[in-house]
Amino acid sequence: MGAGRAVGLLLGVAADAALGDPRRGHPVAAFGSLAQAAERRLHRDRRAAGVLHTGLLVGGTAALGVLVERTARRSPALEAAATALTTWAVLGGSSLADEGAAMGRLLDSGDLDGARERLGHLCGREAAHLDTQGLARATVESVAENTSDAVVAPLVWGAIAGVPGLLAYRAANTLDAMVGHRSPRYVRFGWSAARLDDLLNLAPSRLAAVLTAACAPVVGGSAAGAWRTWRQDAAAHPSPNAGQVEAAFAGALQIRLGGRTVYGSVVEQRPIMGEGRTADAGDVTRSVELSRVIGSATGLVAAAVALLRR
Repeated sequence: MGAGRAVGLLLGVAADAALGDPRRGHPVAAFGSLAQAAERRLHRDRRAAGVLHTGLLVGGTAALGVLVERTARRSPALEAAATALTTWAVLGGSSLADEGAAMGRLLDSGDLDGARERLGHLCGREAAHLDTQGLARATVESVAENTSDAVVAPLVWGAIAGVPGLLAYRAANTLDAMVGHRSPRYVRFGWSAARLDDLLNLAPSRLAAVLTAACAPVVGGSAAGAWRTWRQDAAAHPSPNAGQVEAAFAGALQIRLGGRTVYGSVVEQRPIMGEGRTADAGDVTRSVELSRVIGSATGLVAAAVALLRR
């Protein structure tokens, strides 16, 4: 069992790097459509309704994963193939790197209007009034957070729980993105999705911070700076998980992150993380390179854990 899962995780990481996301019929998009249909029937302005919505969708996805894995365990080759296909479907490392690289090119060429429009592919921040440094900072923070959410966390749960872990984590993370924010419609209904996502990312986000420090020298960054900034500044971030890897990225790249952040009508004054200079277009490119290296390192760690769990 362990060998098939380990090989499948490595093949899935390689497929994501080489092929990117599936061009048509992406399973995550299909899940999103199903979640929207369920929300139309179940939505009430109560936490209990959100718990039912989250439980049905995440639980149903996990049950599907259990069925797939039980069938695939008939041979190591089948298990490796099922794990590889699922890993490829749920990972977002390649698309994250593509979007980050595109932002780096736009900022480097001075195309601020194009960069403001493109930022929406990475996060939901208000970009209309951001300058070059503000756009660079938002991009690095988004690359850091999504390296943990879309790469490290699914591989961790894949190593621990195989196909069910991969599918259930991606379901929970997708629901958090859809309903886990504090808008009037979702402040109660989305509570359970947001809390489940926080819980599932507690360990992966901290592993992502450790790997950021370990991988920083590969892109000319500071391992000591990543470790120090993570330990000093992460706890001040309003998110229990995003702050871990954002602080580590700030220290690794020797820049400052945090500050005024606008999401629609909501304005947050986030704590400053790091002691370096303000981020620029070059730091966006380096953050993408660091994200890629972390993804590869996580694949190796996940495969090793899968083998040890045999």
